[in-house]
Amino acid sequence: MREGQGNGMEEVYQQTTEPIQNTDSCCDLGYLRTRKGILKLLQVILSFVAFILEEIVQSCMYCHALYFFEFVSCSAFLLTSFLLFVLMTSLKSKLNRIDWLLVDFSYTVVITILFLIAAIVFAAQNDGSGLEKTSVAFGFLATIAFFVDVVLRIKKEGLPGKEREDKPVETKKGSENVKPETEPLNEQANVP
Repeated sequence: MREGQGNGMEEVYQQTTEPIQNTDSCCDLGYLRTRKGILKLLQVILSFVAFILEEIVQSCMYCHALYFFEFVSCSAFLLTSFLLFVLMTSLKSKLNRIDWLLVDFSYTVVITILFLIAAIVFAAQNDGSGLEKTSVAFGFLATIAFFVDVVLRIKKEGLPGKEREDKPVETKKGSENVKPETEPLNEQANVP
């Protein structure tokens, strides 16, 4: 062993490149480990449980409240499942013309409002059975999960379409202010 080569020198000769991640994989399970992925999965589960509990109610006196809650909980379950599927697969990159963050934010705001209304109406107009009360409770839990998603998104990134004040504003690079070159590249410029 030569002088100067010890444990310290071995660190210099480490691998300098990282292996390329497989970009062709169709599913990114790492998304489910993120805060956003966990929230989406929680929304799917809570919406599904609220829907299932509402579905097994045998009779209703105020059926319009029950049916509205059914519609909202089922819609939330199906659409959030689809959105979760898109966000964790390569479909998101294949449909890159769609602003999925804006779609996700807008959908989450709308479903939060609808779930809150449906849960309040169903809580106010039901037969008082334990099954209905449990369904309402899961409706409120799902509403909270959607609301937390909206609040965290606004805190982290601000409202969609608005530039954050701490980010530099990018100037629009258009061709309207660009002057064409007047000097040939290979000739000497006339120096006065």
